[in-house]
Amino acid sequence: MVALETVQMWAVVALVVVGSFFLTVGTIGLLRLPNVYNRMHATSKPATIGTVAIFLAGFAYFGPGGAGLSSLVGIVFLFLTVPTGAHMISRAAERTGVSFLGSVTWPGKTDDE
Repeated sequence: MVALETVQMWAVVALVVVGSFFLTVGTIGLLRLPNVYNRMHATSKPATIGTVAIFLAGFAYFGPGGAGLSSLVGIVFLFLTVPTGAHMISRAAERTGVSFLGSVTWPGKTDDE
C-alpha cells in the first residue's frame, strides 16, 4: 500500500512540475513575442497543456470523485474554450488591421487587400 501512495505522490509532483514548466513558457512567450498573433499562440498552446497537467495532478491526488471529477470537467472546459478564444482574438486582430510580421498574409488574400 505504501508503494501505491509513493507512486501517486510522484505522479502528482511530476504533473505539477510539467504544468508549471509549460505555464512559465507561455508567460515568457507572452512577454517576449512581438505581435498579437505570436502572443496568442504562445499563451493558448502552453497554457492549455500546463493547466491540463495541473488538473490531472488534482485528479491523481483527489481521485475520481468530488474534486477529481471537477478537475476532469475543467479539462473539458479548457479544450472547448481556449481554441475558441484564440480564434476570436485572431479574427478581431485581423479585422482591426493588425498585420503579420514580414511578408506573411492571410490565406486567400493578396497583399493589396
